Amino acid sequence: MRAGTAHAALVLDADGVAQGWCQYGSPEELPSIKHKRVYLQDPPSVPDWRITCFWVDTRHRGQGIARAALGGALEQIAGLGGGLVEAIPEVTAGREAHGRFLYSATVELFEDFGFERVRQVGKHAWIVSRVIEPA
Repeated sequence: MRAGTAHAALVLDADGVAQGWCQYGSPEELPSIKHKRVYLQDPPSVPDWRITCFWVDTRHRGQGIARAALGGALEQIAGLGGGLVEAIPEVTAGREAHGRFLYSATVELFEDFGFERVRQVGKHAWIVSRVIEPA
């Protein structure tokens, strides 16, 4: 984001301090992805947008910040014309996953927003995607 090659949906508190964010961009803007070697063995359709990273301040974890950030990112994507959105989150159902390892968020969160699993690319990692209509 600092290089200006990606976008982010920020979640700010009443004082304007960031509680969390969700990074997104085109595949050209965000070419580095988790499990890239396995991903490239059988790549899905090229997405218009890729969601690659979440950050939530440790003091605000478990308060819906990642959910708000993802919702904001999807609204921004719709405002930019929409299209196929892809992410590679982790499945957490049935296992304990520590927050510091969930910078890509959870499959369950993406499924709450209508994303569908495309293909498993790691022990707990899945490619998920959804078409976002333009705003």
